[in-house]
Amino acid sequence: MIEAAMIWNEPNNKSHWDPALDPEWDVFAETVIKAGAAIRSVNPGLTRVLGGMSPIDPHWTNRMRDKGVLDAVDVVAVHGFPIDWNLWPIHAWADKVAEIEAVVPDKPVWVTEVGVGSFGAEEVQVFGLQRTAELLIGRVPRIFWYSLFDLPMDWGAETRHREAEGSSYYRHFYMGLIRPDGTPKPALDVYAKYAREMGLMQWFHYQDPRLDEAVAWMKRLGTRQLRTGLSWADSFRPDAIGWFDRQMEALADFDVTVTFCFTPEHLGLAPHHTSPPRDPQQFADFCAWMIDRYASSGVSVAPIQPAIAPQAATPPSPLEYATRKDAA
Repeated sequence: MIEAAMIWNEPNNKSHWDPALDPEWDVFAETVIKAGAAIRSVNPGLTRVLGGMSPIDPHWTNRMRDKGVLDAVDVVAVHGFPIDWNLWPIHAWADKVAEIEAVVPDKPVWVTEVGVGSFGAEEVQVFGLQRTAELLIGRVPRIFWYSLFDLPMDWGAETRHREAEGSSYYRHFYMGLIRPDGTPKPALDVYAKYAREMGLMQWFHYQDPRLDEAVAWMKRLGTRQLRTGLSWADSFRPDAIGWFDRQMEALADFDVTVTFCFTPEHLGLAPHHTSPPRDPQQFADFCAWMIDRYASSGVSVAPIQPAIAPQAATPPSPLEYATRKDAA
């Protein structure tokens, strides 16, 4: 079940939104406002979450308020990795949440990514998970631990900047509770104690071979909440709908926060997934398409199956979908 839709991911981080192309976040603001309206039109009761900020920045949050972004969402989200990347100690978590609550007193704050890697030592991850649970459970309504699986080294951290990050880049490959060979790390036993109160954040790549294994692990652990993504860029891959359908069907037993992000190269101001879209309405149409397909309320809009010709290599674009929806 989809319980929430997150609009983009880490928009104040150049790994997910290019500040050189949108230095004032004007295009981002338009993108969120249009997407928030599109999601609301399909399912008025679905919780809309502003893409988790990283770093946690009340000044950026205030800027989003001034641009009307906060009126288009129901929840504000933050991401934090105090042991691996952030310049604040892990025991400051409550203070970091309070900084955003002070700016947004009328909306809940979710921690949609928090993690500690085993890059230095697996004992550090054990400590970090235990301490995170102590600090955040009961403090915020939703917590998503990043992540269940290590990122395989041969996949590469595509959203990161190896040349700029130096050794910090390699920490991205050690954030999971399960190693690439499928063996659990010691921190998995700690997570199991909190699985019903602390969700997991796990990206599933296009045609990800780990999907079924992840579902089996989460059911074994007792995980109830999952955050994952449906990539706008992936929607133009061959058999994208088939992959999206398989992913969402496999995750049907969990309360899912689905994240919409990543610009198709041919629809961005620049040919890169971090680029702002040339037309923010196209992203909004993608969000509406996905909510209509997987989380329609059945009230505002009748579900529509996009027609795909047997010979087609890709699904219809979100713009084509929107045109069909308007004509229905």
